[in-house]
Amino acid sequence: MPTTAPSVQDKIDIEDIKDGVVILKDKSIRAVLMCASINFALKSIEEQDALTFAFQGFLNSLDFPIQILVVSRKFDITEYINGLEQKQKEQENELLRILTSEYIDFIKGLTELTNIISESFYIVVPFAEIEAKDVGVVQKIGSAFGIGKKSTAEEKKTFEELKTQLWQRLSFVSAGLEGLSIKSVPLNSEELIELYYKLYNPEAKERPPSLMRSN
Repeated sequence: MPTTAPSVQDKIDIEDIKDGVVILKDKSIRAVLMCASINFALKSIEEQDALTFAFQGFLNSLDFPIQILVVSRKFDITEYINGLEQKQKEQENELLRILTSEYIDFIKGLTELTNIISESFYIVVPFAEIEAKDVGVVQKIGSAFGIGKKSTAEEKKTFEELKTQLWQRLSFVSAGLEGLSIKSVPLNSEELIELYYKLYNPEAKERPPSLMRSN
């Protein structure tokens, strides 16, 4: 009897995304901070050393793990070009219309010569129920066999409690980054879905900045 091949979804650890929180199949949760970047190479030696020591201090201040994620993706300027072409058609000044046309040709030629890559920076902050309280051996065995499962109301209450503690961690990380002059903002549910979709679909291209969420 032929076996059914597992779907892609079976290989993904994510069970749900809601309220700006990623819920994994093991019931642990994650929040994601999108971070600005610093051009380290343009800093002086003294500034680089200060940043390095400050970042070391930030990491040492954490009593929980974090994941630093850098996403590189080919930049898609199709919608940007379409917007420029629409403005060109609406432009009444002939000289500006010609300049816009030349600019469009320049951008198209530039992207044909080289791939434009965008880089985004994120910090993933985790939290698990087992961190919130000590779980006894009997409870662990009962959970493994589906004994003593929580009701929907209890699960909702537990989620809110875990989310509160996760957000405390998130605020701590954000404050630490602020000390490094790095601005950060938590992703909402829609942005999390977009991020994970593109991570699991590497061929997807980045959208123009005008369509992205502003900080």
